[in-house]
Amino acid sequence: MAVARTRSVALIGVTGRIVEVEADVGNGLAGIHLIGLPDTALSEARERVRSAMVNSRFPWPDARITVSLFPASLPKRGSQFDLAIAVAILGAAGVVPPDRVSTPFFLGELGLDGRLRPVRGILPSVLGAAKTCEVTVVVPAANAAEAALVPDAKVIPVADLRQLVGWLRDGEEPPALAESPDDAAIPTTELPSVDLADVVGQPIGRRALEVCAAGGHNLWMLGPPGTGKTMLAERLPTLLPDLELDHALEVTAIHSVAGVLPPSSPMISRPPYVSPHHTATAAALVGGGSTVVRPGAVSLAHRGTLFLDEAPEFPRHVLDSLRQPLESGQVTVARAAGTITFPARFLLVLAANPCPCSQPATPGDACQCTPALRRRYLAKLSGPLLDRVDVKVTVARSSKAELMADRTFVESSKTVAERVLNARQRAAKRLDGTPWRTNAEISSAALHADYRPCDAAMKPLSSCLESGTLSARGLDRVVRVAWTLADLADRDQPGEEETSRALAFWLGVGA
Repeated sequence: MAVARTRSVALIGVTGRIVEVEADVGNGLAGIHLIGLPDTALSEARERVRSAMVNSRFPWPDARITVSLFPASLPKRGSQFDLAIAVAILGAAGVVPPDRVSTPFFLGELGLDGRLRPVRGILPSVLGAAKTCEVTVVVPAANAAEAALVPDAKVIPVADLRQLVGWLRDGEEPPALAESPDDAAIPTTELPSVDLADVVGQPIGRRALEVCAAGGHNLWMLGPPGTGKTMLAERLPTLLPDLELDHALEVTAIHSVAGVLPPSSPMISRPPYVSPHHTATAAALVGGGSTVVRPGAVSLAHRGTLFLDEAPEFPRHVLDSLRQPLESGQVTVARAAGTITFPARFLLVLAANPCPCSQPATPGDACQCTPALRRRYLAKLSGPLLDRVDVKVTVARSSKAELMADRTFVESSKTVAERVLNARQRAAKRLDGTPWRTNAEISSAALHADYRPCDAAMKPLSSCLESGTLSARGLDRVVRVAWTLADLADRDQPGEEETSRALAFWLGVGA
């Protein structure tokens, strides 16, 4: 009996950190001692591992067993270390060759009968293990398809502890796995059954949706109920192109950590759509937790859409918590146990009624809200938050004649999505060699240097800036929208027409 070493992965947010698991079986009072800052779930691994080994017909060492998790200063959480601990003990006890367990990574939770149960966060864990070189990773069979998404990772799917020991002893070839992204096309998630052609009577709203989808811009819609605000927001995902491979892996890793990854589709290839209820807390929106910090709605909407319906019904401090991730594209959750950063680059869509009663304010109608009440209701959407919204539109009720006339102009989501894809490809070609993919991501410094429109195009914006109508942040956002309008029009650079329309969108007066 001696010391055996193997490896596992600890998740810090969505980042995997390599952990070395050492087991020493030696003289002393019989028992198992786990060291290395384990949490409660990990401390309970001692009983799970012992029962799994005994019920799998492997001898439990009648000796003092010490299991160390290195680095000792890194907090370890969760049950994904069960398999690595069991393998290290088996190696130290001489049940399996110690040299066979030193190189692979072992991830998974053990049942009392020796079965291997799936765990959260397999994809980011395998990504963390495969940062430096090609690796071999042993995972539960239920997590195998998700783990196989990582290039350069040899995945060994295991159903139970006995099957794993047989492989470690005899070196049998592992069971066949599903193809990885290098060997097969990424599965495409089916588009929603809704279509943009369903929204009739809102030509400005449909145009605003196209602009936001093409450039990744934030949107605010104001109007009475029944005018199509929610319908427009629900059809935004149908206009967005499929995620690129690196973005798809990012999004899938976040959903895997959150435990909401669809088992039938391990790779999320479509931009996510998240719409939390207005009773959601700040922790639910930006992420948090008392013991284990989980990603919030802003991270689950990463590379997709976050829709806040009835936005003034959200508490003001919850809405203002969006300001930092909207600016930086990530959210940092600070807790006593540590600080964790989650990616959060999303397209924000806000929908609001003009007043609490949501009735028309024309003479003779039923609205009884005073001007002060209306201002107080909409004041929950603070100025700094709206200053980060690129496109603002008023969605008004349409008459019967307007509805009938607009039916000849509506376009399907497929038609508009083609224009959006062409505009995004045009922007990607212009931004090639930079860290940005869409116009909404261009930094302020680059907007005033390499991507500054001509003086004639900037003239409408300069006058608004001098009068105080436009802030410095608002100027940047208007210029970004102008670039998107130019991309949709197949123009090399925005002119005065594009900047004027972008300014109208930002001021909320239509375009």
